[in-house]
Amino acid sequence: MSGRIPQHFIDDLITRSDIAEVIGARVRLKKAGREFKACCPFHDEKTPSFTVSPTKQFYHCFGCGAHGTALGFLMEYEGLGFIEAVEELAGLVGMEVPREGGGDAPVRPRAESYATLAEAAAFFSQKLKNSTVAVDYLKERGLSGEIALEFGIGYAPDSWEGLGGSVGATPEARRHLLDTGMLKPRKGGEGCYDMFRHRVMFPIRDPRGRVIAFGGRALGDGEPKYMNSPESPLFHKGRELYGLYEARKALRDISTLLVVEGYMDVVGLAQHGIRNAVATLGTACTEAHLDRLFRIAENVVFCFDGDRAGRKAAWRALENALPGMREGRRIDFLFLPEGHDPDSLVREEGTERFSSRIESQAIPLSEYLVRELSAQTDLDSVDGRARFVELARPLVERLPEGVYREMLIDRIGQSVRMEPSRLRALLGGARRAPAKPRRPSRRRMSTGRGNLVRQAIALLLHYPQIAAQVETPTGLEAVDQAGIDVLARLLAQLRENPGLSTAALLERWRDDPVGTHLATLAASEPLVEEEGAVEELRNSLLHLVAREATRRRADELMSKARETALSDAEKLELQRLLRERGGSGEAAEQGSTL
Repeated sequence: MSGRIPQHFIDDLITRSDIAEVIGARVRLKKAGREFKACCPFHDEKTPSFTVSPTKQFYHCFGCGAHGTALGFLMEYEGLGFIEAVEELAGLVGMEVPREGGGDAPVRPRAESYATLAEAAAFFSQKLKNSTVAVDYLKERGLSGEIALEFGIGYAPDSWEGLGGSVGATPEARRHLLDTGMLKPRKGGEGCYDMFRHRVMFPIRDPRGRVIAFGGRALGDGEPKYMNSPESPLFHKGRELYGLYEARKALRDISTLLVVEGYMDVVGLAQHGIRNAVATLGTACTEAHLDRLFRIAENVVFCFDGDRAGRKAAWRALENALPGMREGRRIDFLFLPEGHDPDSLVREEGTERFSSRIESQAIPLSEYLVRELSAQTDLDSVDGRARFVELARPLVERLPEGVYREMLIDRIGQSVRMEPSRLRALLGGARRAPAKPRRPSRRRMSTGRGNLVRQAIALLLHYPQIAAQVETPTGLEAVDQAGIDVLARLLAQLRENPGLSTAALLERWRDDPVGTHLATLAASEPLVEEEGAVEELRNSLLHLVAREATRRRADELMSKARETALSDAEKLELQRLLRERGGSGEAAEQGSTL
């Protein structure tokens, strides 16, 4: 697949991209010397071990071992294929992806599905202009044309074959509409019909802004009142959040995200200038939702209606949030007055008063937990306090080990009038923290021992520019050692393309089985500083050639000795060569691949 995109374009794309900017838009990075650090987005951790190197254009986690280039990060973090990641990165730097051989590469079915849903969004948007009832409904809800346009709001006509007869006119488009649940097959298999009819339509976008599904709000007495697209290869409601793309587009830096219950809440708040609101899609907030939220913001505020249903939804959100609660994360809960949702309340009292509610009335997760359990028990009696502890036990057990868990136990201890140490023992004690990964020690590389091929390759990966400053000694290609062909190819690639970065070099090896080994070497700490790298590489290459000459001459003399007697001078020479060979660490080299 990657062969259809010219290699020079991949090189240029990596060179023009800023990996810190790509990752920083998705993970909160902090400057640490010449690098950036963060808590790893690929595993749970409390101490940052995820590093991003602008020099190498490479990221690495010392905790879980994840590493790669900007392309690799997009593939892993966003779940993209290679070509999709190339297209995404190219779009970020304003480049157009070319194809070799003239014409485009074959279009993938998933890309066709995205394109078909984009056509569906355009269809609904066009139909909105001609629907008085839909436009009047939006005006009654206080929405302007600008907000409707920004969120792509549309209208599904009151027709069984409106979308299918227009966007689904071809068999291929119809298949994509069926795959994404926009069309439903009729009973008996005779044709299909539109899933959404006579509804205000809300496109649901992924983090890249692509339409992946729709939500529809019934007009009139239609049931159900709100309806989402079904799960599909593009859409998983347990991961997606409505309005997140629009929030990130509107705000450069988001410290707090407000989680509400519906599309109109998100859009209504946006209409009043509150642009940091998102909504789950007909499901309780999941751990996957929270992971996505905390990749963007440090604080999350759940905003629920004050009725019974709202409080039930809030408690489910609390239960799902517990496994992800750790230092640096804050979750608050805001309950609105009876009879109000965020959309109606902000229209009634305005932006300033609504925003002040978030500041003054939102309560932390720990306080909400204690308040709810207190309401179910009698804290003035021993039995009631014991009941409180039993209700709290399964909740505390869901929390990861750490400061937050310890402090919540302290808070529960205050409520039940028990020493935290005794309560901790009753709740099963503190969990043992996983052993911290050990970082490799920083030491100077020795050319006299160890695997010189591996050392030379590591030097080239850490400091690609040194290849142009070191001549290849005569005889290097004849060295009989595992990995020498990889070393020779790296030297050739870097001399032909002296501007390649570590990341661009690794991308050239993406489809090669050796590529994973090279990435591991690139992720290791450099064993020499940059100023000594040229001399170290030169010495490594010269030692490789000298060792090979020693080996060949020793083999030659031993072969001769099997056939005839050696002269005294030859015996002395052979002894010297065998001593050199034995002390060079050659045995260690023979068993290594890189």
